[in-house]
Amino acid sequence: QVQVAESGGGLVQPGGSLRLSCAASGSIYKIYAMAWYRQVPGKEREFVARMTYGGTTTYADSVKDRFNISRDIEKNTADLQMNDLKPEDSAVYYCNADRAFVYYVTNPVDAWGPGTLVTVSS
Repeated sequence: QVQVAESGGGLVQPGGSLRLSCAASGSIYKIYAMAWYRQVPGKEREFVARMTYGGTTTYADSVKDRFNISRDIEKNTADLQMNDLKPEDSAVYYCNADRAFVYYVTNPVDAWGPGTLVTVSS
């Protein structure tokens, strides 16, 4: 019903910047929130940033004032601008469509992308 795909990951030096993009597709007429999570091997997936349909943003303390999430509501996309990157930011970053409302489907769905790898290293 809903597909999510991330792009933009890669290798960047500490202090550098990177912009990740996420696109949700399907017969969607509304997504309540889009969010970014990240995960490193052996650790739990952790929350990074979220933006609701109404524009309310939430950030993890570890990325606050360094990362910025944005959305294009009509295109069902969400970007994550990452600045002043640190080695501890290295992870696979996942995009989440939180409560995507699909035409002719009663209940909203939750969908995740396959992830994009970000490596911060000299």
